[in-house]
Amino acid sequence: MQTILGSGGIIATHLASSLPAYSDKVRLVSRNPKHVTGNEQLMSSDLTQRDSVMKAVEGSNVVYLTAGLVYNIKVWQSEWPGLMQNVIDACEKHGAKLVFFDNVYMYGKVNGWMTEETAYNPCSRKGEIRAKIASMILDEVKKGNLTALIARAADFYGPHTANSFLNAMVFDNIAKGKNAQLMISKNLKHSFSYTPDAGKATALLGNTAAAFNQTWHLPADRNVITTGEIVKIAADSIGKEAKITILPKWMIQAVGIFNPIIRESVEMLYQYDSDYLFDSTKFDKAFKFEKTPYPDGIKTVMSTYSNK
Repeated sequence: MQTILGSGGIIATHLASSLPAYSDKVRLVSRNPKHVTGNEQLMSSDLTQRDSVMKAVEGSNVVYLTAGLVYNIKVWQSEWPGLMQNVIDACEKHGAKLVFFDNVYMYGKVNGWMTEETAYNPCSRKGEIRAKIASMILDEVKKGNLTALIARAADFYGPHTANSFLNAMVFDNIAKGKNAQLMISKNLKHSFSYTPDAGKATALLGNTAAAFNQTWHLPADRNVITTGEIVKIAADSIGKEAKITILPKWMIQAVGIFNPIIRESVEMLYQYDSDYLFDSTKFDKAFKFEKTPYPDGIKTVMSTYSNK
């Protein structure tokens, strides 16, 4: 049995689509789980409740934690550590391997390429939480109590990826004939993980025995382009003009005073005021995996709008 905890998001969907290649028993766990392939076992669970997580993990060989919490620092501080402890305890009790789908917030601002060897140096409160929960896993691995791996992605984009800023601020707007909105600059390079690749690669890692007890950066095109170039590729692909509105930092901070969602994003603006470069060389060398180049991924995303 391979179990996905937090099965409602786009990464979990792509992961669930990939798992039948490795297992004929897949369990999807969330508050309101829904079938992806139609053959999964569904289980309703609240991951913040210890007994509920114990039940969800029971009988599993591999557990994938892809859960996301409301993008609010108070929620993260109050719920993430307990949720992670629940999952670790359940995996240890039932002898399940753990695969944690993670982001790069714990690295903080990095000058150059982010790799698996980049030190944790968070410069945001959300980064501090991500560093804490990742360290909880690695500490248990070091003690020999847990078999686990961390699969880390950059900012992501892809078809029907509503919680991606590229989809929400760039692709959606272009499709509607509006200006793409970019934060701070259009001339900085920014790495992105393509969601179908991320889900498929996470399944591959979870079913590779030698991949455990270490951290992996999920595959991302190394030919990183600027956000301005992303806008042009997207607009050209559907015959639209590449129109851009740059949102300066002061404007985002001002809007955040009145908009709680924007306010939660202000501390992460350091990711947009310099090049953001994500290196997946370790994965590239270990696996034969066909990564999606940025132009191909962007055009695929835009085709989902033209097909509506």
